[in-house]
Amino acid sequence: MTQPSQQNKASSLNIFGLVGAAILGFLEKTGNISNFIGKGIYHIFAPPYFPSQLWRQFVDIGYYSLPVVGMTTLFTGMVLALQSYTGFTRFNAESAIAGVVVLSVTRELAPVLAGLMVAGRVGAAIAAEIGTMRVTEQIDALTTLSVNPYKYLIAPRVLAATLTLPVLVLIGDIIGIYGGYIVAIYNLGFNPASYLTQTWDVLTSMDVVSGLIKAAVFGFIVAAMGCYHGFNSGRGAQGVGAATTNAVVSSSILILIFNYILTQVFFS
Repeated sequence: MTQPSQQNKASSLNIFGLVGAAILGFLEKTGNISNFIGKGIYHIFAPPYFPSQLWRQFVDIGYYSLPVVGMTTLFTGMVLALQSYTGFTRFNAESAIAGVVVLSVTRELAPVLAGLMVAGRVGAAIAAEIGTMRVTEQIDALTTLSVNPYKYLIAPRVLAATLTLPVLVLIGDIIGIYGGYIVAIYNLGFNPASYLTQTWDVLTSMDVVSGLIKAAVFGFIVAAMGCYHGFNSGRGAQGVGAATTNAVVSSSILILIFNYILTQVFFS
């Protein structure tokens, strides 16, 4: 009887040990990320600056992401109009379609979808680029040349993503609303003037501003996660691949988490 009881006690202690190790590992990872982000934010404001690097990131993150964001928001607005019409016709509430489209696009869909698209395109590219630099010891070479890697690699990417994603989302808002307008007018037979009037009456400045603030936060998350996982990439091609995957997954999860938090703050 003694031996089984000792085994049960040992297994229960082992479970507590695993839980404790998981919690400590999570806290350690959180601390490392917070320390990394803090250094990145500090070097955004502290001189010297690298405007050429910042401009390059503006082009890479903003300009080259525009087609992806535009196509995503366009078809999202079109599908939203169709789905809203299908549901609202059951309650004779077709007049609410314009309001549903404009509020859904500006508050939620444009910032979230743009953030996820940029995470897949830009976050992966940042992690792969910086991870490759880590593997090939280019980051060590920068340190040898007295160039701070945080200032040269991290700060421009974080600042550029934080500033450009709201611009992308603002353009996505316009394209998404226009997509809903196209379907409503040419497919569902709405009156153009009436649809535009309903859209304008429902929309408020807070709807747009909240989406742009979300976009800035999401841009910061994408760049920070891409830089962190790339900067701490393992050795070899496998390490770079893992860093790229982790950057996209962590960015996507954090975008969804912070989307709920910011929605609760703005509209509760």
